[in-house]
Amino acid sequence: MKTKVYIDGQVGTTGLQIYERIGNRTDLELLRIDEDKRHDTDERRKFLNSADIVFLCLPDAGAIEAVSLIENPDVRVIDASTAHRTSDDWVYGYPELSKEQRAAIAAGKRVANPGCHATGLISSVAPLVKMGILPADYPVTCYSLTGYSGGGKKMIAQYEAQDREEKLSAPGIYGLTLKHKHIPEMQKVTGLTYPPVFMPIVDDYYKGMATTIMLQNRLLPGQPTAEEICANLQSYYADEHFVTVLPYDAKQGTVYANALAGTNHLQLVVCGYEDQTSVTALFDNLGKGASGAAVQNMNIMLGLDETIGLE
Repeated sequence: MKTKVYIDGQVGTTGLQIYERIGNRTDLELLRIDEDKRHDTDERRKFLNSADIVFLCLPDAGAIEAVSLIENPDVRVIDASTAHRTSDDWVYGYPELSKEQRAAIAAGKRVANPGCHATGLISSVAPLVKMGILPADYPVTCYSLTGYSGGGKKMIAQYEAQDREEKLSAPGIYGLTLKHKHIPEMQKVTGLTYPPVFMPIVDDYYKGMATTIMLQNRLLPGQPTAEEICANLQSYYADEHFVTVLPYDAKQGTVYANALAGTNHLQLVVCGYEDQTSVTALFDNLGKGASGAAVQNMNIMLGLDETIGLE
């Protein structure tokens, strides 16, 4: 019997990307609501309760409403919004955190898909904190470069308009209030005592991310070198398929934020000079940063090879 899947928010960027990844799978039955009934509460309720797996690709308020409409206890939910990422009643959907995290996702009824910027920071900071290399009270700073597709349909239209504003050809620094919506999950999942100083940047390319943290080694226990930090991260992710750490290269040249666009892979690049270290996560904001991660979580929840539809 095929697994019934419903995407609530099927016409948004994330919903369309999920459909692109699973639309041709023969093991799934995709339930498609009529276009003119997407906002009909009773019709949505019917679809939400008829599926085995539901993807929520909605604004936070819409995701909360959708969960309230689910009465069937067998329905399992993957929420791509920010609404439930810090909730103790939901499993955080980053399986590479640990074997226990992957097992919790496999057994979970409610899984919160990570934010794109959060994925980049968590991929480096969470292991370093867990291994005791980065103190929980370390003053983490981070900047994160993303393609404009991360802003959804409205931003995509702005960047791709023929008469677009000239300023869009330059990097745009935003989140200047230092209260970006991904910060709460960054802090909770990594175990940091204080929220990181986080600065996101959007630039004139479609998709791909480069999220970088910067460390002062002299403030770390034992004052490890960048090469030692790299070796520890390699050991941490040694058995992972989608998250890898590149070999340490003291003369590392340029890295490009769109290097892994179109994939569900994430690579960590560790650079260092004397007692300073940077760790950059390269990945696709629409892949491992959103829709690809959601499909990976679905595969895990269904007990399947988590790479299906993602290679």
